[in-house]
Amino acid sequence: MLLSTAAAAPDAAADRMQRKLDRLERNSEAAHPDQSPTEFSEQEINAYIASGEVELPAGVQSVRCQLQPGTVTANTRVDFDQLKAGRSSMNPLLSIFSGVHDAVVAAHAHGSGGQGVVHIDSVQLDGVEIPQFVLQLFVEKFLKPNYPGVGLDSRFALPEKIATATIGLHQVTVTQK
Repeated sequence: MLLSTAAAAPDAAADRMQRKLDRLERNSEAAHPDQSPTEFSEQEINAYIASGEVELPAGVQSVRCQLQPGTVTANTRVDFDQLKAGRSSMNPLLSIFSGVHDAVVAAHAHGSGGQGVVHIDSVQLDGVEIPQFVLQLFVEKFLKPNYPGVGLDSRFALPEKIATATIGLHQVTVTQK
């Protein structure tokens, strides 16, 4: 009985997340959306990602987020050879980005005025922090060709008339306008 209850918990959390996303979508269609905040728990976000509803980039095998006020820490498992999609570099600094590694990405993030902002503070591979200039080389060489909007500092339009997104302790709160 414990196994079925434990297995159902992530599904229930993912379902709650989906219902909230559906509500945001419906609300965005209104001429004057309800501005009541919608909160997504860390558990709901992680269950939703694990459910397969989020299409992860090729090579990203798993993502688990931890939320603290203004910050996101993502623990991931990455197959860099698959992520790089056959691209290679003669730069020896980029040779660390090969094979499968556990990566921890720490970032500051928020949304206001309908714009999302993410700043990557640090990345660790298998517990070793990667220097910022090496990360920038990796992003330019391997990520930007497939994901032009991705960088160590990224700005993007928030969907569904979301005006603000605030990362709090184990939750994200969004409002629509």
